[in-house]
Amino acid sequence: MQNRTTLVEDLMQRFPHVPREAVIKEDLLRGGLAFDDSALSDNEDGEVKPKSYFIFSFDHRTLPELGTAALRRPPEEIVLTGGPYELRRTVVSVRVNPDSPYHVKADSDGALRLFLDGRPIADVGLPPMPEYYRHKLSGGKSVMEIAPTIQWGYLIYLTVFRVCQYFGAKEECQYCDINHNWRQHKAAGRPYTGVKPVDEVLEAMEIIDRYDTSGISKAYTLTGGSVTSKVDGLAEADFYGRYAEAIEQRFPNRWIGKVVAQALPKADVQRFHDYGIKIYHPNFEVWDKRLFELFCPGKERYVGRSEWHRRILDSAEVFGPRNVIPNFVAGVEMAKPFGFTTVDEAIASTAEGLEYFMSRGITPRFTTWCPEPTTPLGSTNPQGAPLEYHIRLLEVYRATMEAHGLSSPPGYGPPGAGNAVFSVSSFMDSLPAKVDSAP
Repeated sequence: MQNRTTLVEDLMQRFPHVPREAVIKEDLLRGGLAFDDSALSDNEDGEVKPKSYFIFSFDHRTLPELGTAALRRPPEEIVLTGGPYELRRTVVSVRVNPDSPYHVKADSDGALRLFLDGRPIADVGLPPMPEYYRHKLSGGKSVMEIAPTIQWGYLIYLTVFRVCQYFGAKEECQYCDINHNWRQHKAAGRPYTGVKPVDEVLEAMEIIDRYDTSGISKAYTLTGGSVTSKVDGLAEADFYGRYAEAIEQRFPNRWIGKVVAQALPKADVQRFHDYGIKIYHPNFEVWDKRLFELFCPGKERYVGRSEWHRRILDSAEVFGPRNVIPNFVAGVEMAKPFGFTTVDEAIASTAEGLEYFMSRGITPRFTTWCPEPTTPLGSTNPQGAPLEYHIRLLEVYRATMEAHGLSSPPGYGPPGAGNAVFSVSSFMDSLPAKVDSAP
């Protein structure tokens, strides 16, 4: 059985147009990495920015199974450089897997490095603790709890509703652990605010604005679980929209406002726009009709795939096609027992979805699937999708964009290997390095 190094280097050779940084990054995102205790953070009391668990666990084990990493959090992200592959600066979201062949630990010279199959392959940089994380809200809550930042500080991630109203086996998306992540943090006694009050969000962002003197934070995302009835007496558009309205009134044009929500009717989407949101993410999750119905039963029941897609197209009339950026979960196409059995089939299906949207000026993006163990698809597919699928997806993604004259979407920072900060997939790393029309 080939070791992981052989697999990685083979794919680098077979797909030379995909940056080698993206090959390593995708493998880390799909399979996770292990941490030596010395590479963990000291939570909010240290010099390293700790993992905030901002919406999903993005781990290959539950908290009780992580050992020391459950007590001393791993870093939010790592940055890789150098090594035998001469990696350009590569920001990677941390997904912990104690059994991973990738291991972050100190080398013989004391420097922190990423090891693969026991061989050092990159220098590792840890995110510094931002000054704004050192200041509490007036009620005692931390900024990290209310308004964590990711993507090396570029994005403020506001999960203002920490659970999802698609609940239970007949409604929850089969790859999603948002509800379990809520439960495990509450069981561990960690602070994990279910519905974040608007005034606390504003206070946390005031602290960020005050201490982010270099202006590293450029955007915020409003998100959380789907709302099928009401939260705080409000339906989904108005529930999430009230935060945007408050933020934009208090901090006009300070950040690019984004919202991740269901594909809502056009009138609701217009309200998002009127509240001040600039970018709308009505995620389509997986393209194939059969798999959408199986993997997203709640979304199929309440909205339906064809209506979901129609609403995405309608939303482009409100925001403009470039500012509608639906996400899909790359890799679930191959989840057993229902997914495609070959990489060729999976890529053909996903490419069809990319063509559908990109031919209409809408540029999807994707998150690399992390098979969290408490989800139905994670428990039956602990290895996730083959690395080859993820590498070929980067290739077809860029080719489809170029065929339709599209460029990197706004609100994601700079594109290109060595420049990208988007940390939960490599799509930005694999695009041409050029100045985006929006920061």
